[in-house]
Amino acid sequence: MTLGKAMIRIYNTFIEPQAPDFVQQVLQSSFISEGTVVKDFERQLEKDLGLTNCVTLNSGTSALHLALVMIGVQQGDEVILPAQTFVATGLVVVQQLAQPVFADIDYGNGNVSPQSIRAKVTPRTKAIIVVHWAGYPCDMDEILQIAGEFHIPVIEDAAHALGAVYKGRAIGSISPFTCFSFQAIKHLTTGDGGALCLASVDLKKEALSRRWFGIDREHALPTEEGERAYNIQCLGFKYHLNNYAAALGLANMQGIAARLEGRRKVAAFYDQQLDAFPGINRFNYSADRKSAYWLYGLHVERRRDFIRALRSRGVEASVIHQRIDRNTIFGQIRKDLTNQESFDHTQVHIPIHDAIDLPTAEKIVASIKMGW
Repeated sequence: MTLGKAMIRIYNTFIEPQAPDFVQQVLQSSFISEGTVVKDFERQLEKDLGLTNCVTLNSGTSALHLALVMIGVQQGDEVILPAQTFVATGLVVVQQLAQPVFADIDYGNGNVSPQSIRAKVTPRTKAIIVVHWAGYPCDMDEILQIAGEFHIPVIEDAAHALGAVYKGRAIGSISPFTCFSFQAIKHLTTGDGGALCLASVDLKKEALSRRWFGIDREHALPTEEGERAYNIQCLGFKYHLNNYAAALGLANMQGIAARLEGRRKVAAFYDQQLDAFPGINRFNYSADRKSAYWLYGLHVERRRDFIRALRSRGVEASVIHQRIDRNTIFGQIRKDLTNQESFDHTQVHIPIHDAIDLPTAEKIVASIKMGW
């Protein structure tokens, strides 16, 4: 069997064909910094995807860091998070001189375990970060119950989960802080960018100020001498998005619902074709939530052989990320994360993105069924 010369890649960058027109309008205006286009993009995200109090930023990492700052995480505090994530989730904790405390995951889907979170809570716990691995929502009811019992705020790292739904509620409308990424290979790209969605208008006002040096840009009007009138009262950063990036984001918002549905159709095809296939166990997903399917994950026997066999047939497969606590900056690798340890040995992902249609998915399944 041959799949052709071109490799079917694990990642894809989607650019709406009309994007050059959107960006050109910003360039012609010469107003490329933060302005009305950024606000338009934020409103569109709220309208089309059900996000609440959306504040766009220059990266998903900035969103995570800003959430920790707003909570007041500082030296000596602990932040609970899973090790099954990208290093950015842990590095922002270290950036605040706090201690990352790694919780175990559910082997069936890679999401953080509520039971492990509960076991990791101490008097020093200042925040809980949950990661919707591959775009599949975590057990938010259970996690928020634990957080409520101990009065600990929850931050959702939803870098994989734009468009995901948990029990009828959009991810980005549930917790006090939800962080999205608009990096190049995510569902929606602004080139680089992100967003922080907040539970209240007051939190949004604070985030708007902190994303631009701690200055309330909308109300800090220029004086007669030419400088804005302001009095910074809290630490802020240069984290804002700009009109140029927002224009690309607005263009790429077109058709996003159909693209998300396309991913779900491909995932359903994979589910049907690979269910009970020898050497494969599909991730365990519940019917009460909808994954955004940034990734489609499997547990496979002899993973390296699986990856090599698919690559030889023109299909890329990847673990994407393995546990981040193996990095020295986070201290010694944790020995009590037993599900994480098992997950690391068998998890792998096959292509699912906007360039994967059903005929391409059929080729991918056919290459898997050839064996490894």
